[in-house]
Formats: sequence, structure tokens, C-alpha cells
Amino acid sequence: MTSLRNLGPSGLQVFPLCLGGNVFGWTADEDRSFAVLDAYAAAGGNFVDTADAYSHWVPGNEGGESETVIGKWLASRGNRSEVVVATKVGALPGYKGLSAPTIKSAAEESLRRLGTDHIDLYYTHFDDETVPVEEIITALDELVKEGKVREIAASNISPARLRASLAFSEREGLARYVALQPHYNLVSRDTYEGELQDTAADAGLAAVPYYALASGFLTGKYRPGTTVDSARAGSAAGHLESERGRRVLAALDTVARDRGAEIATVALAWLASRPTVAAPIASARTVDQLPALLAVAGLRLTDEELSTLTAASA
Repeated sequence: MTSLRNLGPSGLQVFPLCLGGNVFGWTADEDRSFAVLDAYAAAGGNFVDTADAYSHWVPGNEGGESETVIGKWLASRGNRSEVVVATKVGALPGYKGLSAPTIKSAAEESLRRLGTDHIDLYYTHFDDETVPVEEIITALDELVKEGKVREIAASNISPARLRASLAFSEREGLARYVALQPHYNLVSRDTYEGELQDTAADAGLAAVPYYALASGFLTGKYRPGTTVDSARAGSAAGHLESERGRRVLAALDTVARDRGAEIATVALAWLASRPTVAAPIASARTVDQLPALLAVAGLRLTDEELSTLTAASA
């Protein structure tokens, strides 16, 4: 049985791979999404990430599709108490930004779609610097006091605004961020490392990185001369153009071969070993894509392997 990790200072305990729900209702229809969720849960997975904005960018969608799929799955499986459900506010057209009324109304809509009376982890999806942190934290704290949200977290926020938010929570005795969802992976380290990571570490926050596999590049399926059928192929293939991308791929190949592991598993294991990281987020469109992701729970890289990857990604 894979041991669960504490999510920062919260009481939440999570599987070391967070299942990304961005594909549900987008590149994975309801049946396929249910199959992926079933397989993840059967392997001991208990941490599912979504957002009210998923997947409003798809023609014919209006947002909330992912939450709706997850809500139907939770209802049909009767396992709500066993799953840590994370969702986000602030990026859905019609509910954009982080004013107090927006946060309150968007949370109600998320609860309705998820078919639940509480959200375990509620993120601000993108910081809204037009709104004082005092207003944002107070609105989130009200949701916690009402029992509609268990813990709060932030994504896409500057170190200064994060520090200001934490300081206000401490000063007023209000709900405090317990986690941070940064853009972070082997080919994108400066999006988190440095001041933001230091701020998270100082505050004891858990990092739950998104783009953990760089839109699929770190699965190793993008190679010179190959074409991949994926909605995110363009952004992933772009890493092949950089020297760092090619160095990282070569290092991943070596470590994966030596360990008899999938390239994606090695990339996630590096991320899972980094300071503050509790659980990287990765999504699977099909059940076949899941084993390489789940295997991160059982792969501990040696110091030498970690050094090799860290040097390649510098």
C-alpha cells in the first residue's frame, strides 16, 4: 500500500500523484474518464484536481464539464469520503477574477456540479491583483467557516502577493493557504524555483505542480522526426528545439533504461523528490497512460540519478 503524503500543514493526506482532471469532458469523454478515475482509485489514488474553467475553451463547451464528470463519477461510485477533491476559482468566463461575490457564487456552482457539500482543496486559479488579498482571503475564510471548503490554496501567484496573503491570514486568524500549484517540471524550473519556492518552504506550504510532464514532452514520446496525435503536441514538441530539452531527454533515457522504468515515471519521480513538492499533477486520457504515472509512487531515485537529471535541466 502506497503511503499517503501530508498536504502541507493541512489535515489532508494525499497519494503522491494527483490525477489531473483537465482532460475529462475534453479529450476524454465520460466513459473514458470514468475508466481512468476507476483505475486511479483502484491503485490507491485519492487526489483529483479540476477547475470550474475546464474546459470552456473547447467549441461547444462552456466550462464546468470536468467538474460535472467527476461529480457523476463520485455519485455513481459512492466514494466521496475517500477522494480529496481539488478545484479552482477565477478563470471561468462569467466568473472571472477573485472578488468576494465571484468567489462565493463560483464556489456554489462548483459544489453543484461536483454533487457535494464541500470542496476539500479550493485554489485561486490565477491571482487577481485588482482585488486586495484581504478581500480574497476573507471570502475564502467564509467558505471554510460555512463548511463548504476544507482547505484553501493558490495557483499562479507572485511571491509578494503570497506573502501578503499568508501574513493577513496569520494576523486576523483566518483560513490560510496550505498549498501552492506552480508551473514546475524538468524543463521549466525558474517558474517555481527561487523566491516562490522559498516563500512556500518558509510557510510550510505543499507544492502540487501542474504541467508536471511539460504537456507530454517528458513522457519521451516527442522525438525529432515524430508526430504525436495530441491536443497539446505543439507546446510539447517545442522543447525539442531547446538544448535543455534535448539534454533532459537524454538524461531521462539513461536513468529510465538503468531502472527499467518509463521515462514519464522518472520525470515525475524527480519532481516528487524536490523540496516542498507533495504530489505532481498528471492527467491521462486513457487507462493505458495511467501505469507510468502511478509508478511514481514506488520509484525512489538515487542521489546520483537525481543529480544527473538536475544537472541536465539546469
